[in-house]
Amino acid sequence: MQISFAQKCDYTFLGELKDFHDNTPLVGATIFMQNLNKYTTSDVDGKFKIENLCKGKLTLVISHVGCETKTLTYSIEGDIFKSISLEHHIEELNEVSLKSEERKTTKTAQETVINADILKQYSNLSLGDALKEVPGVSSVNTGNAIVKPMINGLHSSRLLILNNNVRLQDQEWGIEHAPNIDINSANNISVIKGSGALAFGGDAVGGVVVINPSKVIRMDTLYGKTTISGQTNGRGYSITSSLNKGFASGWFANVQGTLKQNGDFKAPDYYLTNTGLKSNSFTINGGRKNFESGFEVFYSYINNEIGILRSSHIGSINDLINAINSQQPLITDDFSYAINAPKQDVTHHLAKASYYKRFQNFGKLNLQYDYQNNQRFEFDIRVGDDRNKAALDLKLQTHTFTADLNLDAKSNQKINVGILGRYQDNFANPDTGVRRLIPDYEKFDFGAYVTSEWILNNKTTVDAGLRYDYNKIDAKKFYRTTRWEERGYDEDFADIVIEDLGTQLLTNPVFTFHNVSASAGIKYQLNASNSILGNYALSSRPPNPSELFSDGLHHSAARIELGDLRLEQEISNRISATYNLNVSDFDLMIDVFYNRINDFMYLRPSGIEQTIRGAFPVWEYQQTNAELYGIDIASNYKIRDNLEWKHTSSYTKGNDISTGMDLIDIPAFNTNNTLTYTNEKWKSFKASVKSEWVFEQTQFPDFNFETFVATSQENVLVDISTPPSAFHLLHFYSEITLPMNNHNNLNIALSVNNIFDTSYRAYLNRLRYFADDLGRNIMLQIQLNY
Repeated sequence: MQISFAQKCDYTFLGELKDFHDNTPLVGATIFMQNLNKYTTSDVDGKFKIENLCKGKLTLVISHVGCETKTLTYSIEGDIFKSISLEHHIEELNEVSLKSEERKTTKTAQETVINADILKQYSNLSLGDALKEVPGVSSVNTGNAIVKPMINGLHSSRLLILNNNVRLQDQEWGIEHAPNIDINSANNISVIKGSGALAFGGDAVGGVVVINPSKVIRMDTLYGKTTISGQTNGRGYSITSSLNKGFASGWFANVQGTLKQNGDFKAPDYYLTNTGLKSNSFTINGGRKNFESGFEVFYSYINNEIGILRSSHIGSINDLINAINSQQPLITDDFSYAINAPKQDVTHHLAKASYYKRFQNFGKLNLQYDYQNNQRFEFDIRVGDDRNKAALDLKLQTHTFTADLNLDAKSNQKINVGILGRYQDNFANPDTGVRRLIPDYEKFDFGAYVTSEWILNNKTTVDAGLRYDYNKIDAKKFYRTTRWEERGYDEDFADIVIEDLGTQLLTNPVFTFHNVSASAGIKYQLNASNSILGNYALSSRPPNPSELFSDGLHHSAARIELGDLRLEQEISNRISATYNLNVSDFDLMIDVFYNRINDFMYLRPSGIEQTIRGAFPVWEYQQTNAELYGIDIASNYKIRDNLEWKHTSSYTKGNDISTGMDLIDIPAFNTNNTLTYTNEKWKSFKASVKSEWVFEQTQFPDFNFETFVATSQENVLVDISTPPSAFHLLHFYSEITLPMNNHNNLNIALSVNNIFDTSYRAYLNRLRYFADDLGRNIMLQIQLNY
């Protein structure tokens, strides 16, 4: 006799689907029973039922419009009930999407996103060059390799640069210190005008630059690209490659590296001796990102060795006079790849670890620690045993911890609260044989902020924020006794002297600053094509170490720079309004702003000082009340299906309210027009011609001075203020894309900058006294995408 037992299959699975953030039911979700090959859907209460289940495993694949698909497996031992949450905020899908979208950081401040297609054109150039794609963004240059971005007339410590959510700490106070960023590590870059993102900092008087790496793709994938570039001017090359690996489980890993070298660059009529560049960098990151939690570790390294124009090394005021009056540099050698003094050698390390956790019906917690190490060597031309020793040797180390809580349980309201703690140590090596320009110091920062965003209706979004920052600087600095008394410090700061060495005093200046910042804005959608933005930002910036402590000679600037211990923080009140028009064949953006800055810190000449190396003008950091205002315009017009015109124009005006003078180093009016032709049938062919027209700056302060020249026994006017003439340049760019198979393609690009080899000098190039800017440059770029 044979006895058999039938498996019991009368179990029931009851499910309830809710939105992760606000617990609202998800109606009409599709539930696929993978091992049963059956479907069901959720009802108006978000509930569903599966009957007649056997003991064992049950795998459900749950999907809903606007939600991330979720796969869950349960053990069936009897009847079961499960409440299941899905993410129903569509913007979160940007983390897992292959599509490159302009996901903006702020809703009500003017923000422009530079995407990967534009960034690839600057693979062999700098971050500062690429940012000039944005209207209102220019640059302060020290030659052609040191390019410092400027937004609406403000730069250096007034701009905040974030690399993968880490605020860059690389002695940005120096006007000749370029950001230590490899542009090839960026997938897109956001430029926010004004302090429109308080979570990043309250001292962004000029704006914020957000550099975003490639997004994490939650699928089993492997992709990358390799780009090889060559250029005629400087006979340079660049090789950059990246590889990205993703897994459906959320694990990911990315690596990217760049090698770059240029020799002496060339103006139209002569070589710019000692202007070469060597750069190598790499980034690596990895981790795991799922919707509810994730972590990331990130490391970047960059080393730049940058030659400074040989003729800019000034030995005396007489040399400066000769350089200004000469039509070409005093030294013009044949082409060379050698990089000799004067030069910079800068190495920057950045390490970051971050973790996030989402809590149901509450929000998202982000924790982050980052460490940065910036080593800067600057070499002057020296003789004797010190010829190979750096004249400036600074090591800056920064530790930062941040915690951010994003409360987004309500679909129409978000609140962010966060705290920041930072410790910074600057070591200025005394063994250089040169008086230290910046002293040793420790810096302590603490910040706390709250920001909020409300969607009032389908037309109106408003936001507001408040931030408090505490800053403390504890320095050790030597002063020459004569300088100490000359500046009146013996009366105002006698209590900070800790040792009297006769001709020198050792001091311990300690400063604390309390800074309050705020912002408020509105976005109103007039109709489907028209919108307006309004924004107010209050920013508070304490003086940086250069402004407080500078005390020495800068050869390339031919000047002595002096800080001031009496400086207070500057307060900026900035208002702006933006109009956007988006129709089928025409886009227009008009942005106007007014920025009133009380106690604005700037450098101005104050006299002449005789040193053992010659006579030099003295430039002192001072404060005044200032205002900046202007307008930026950007438009795109699709003339035909394959022909497009792009236009940008920017005007900025700066006034010293206290004296009635113009502000120094304000960019001149500039306008750019680009005509682009595309033809997808011709291997995705694209060609464009760009007109760049920079007007002469006619509004500038007169800081010219007279000095006695011993060789001629007469007083000579030193014209350091008069800007150069206007200039107009034409540029060309073209590319094609050759498909290789279903997954790989080869992009070939050819560009020509300064087509007609025009001679010109830019007002905001600090080396304009000594040489012309770059002549024609032909660049060939080959990019393999795989």
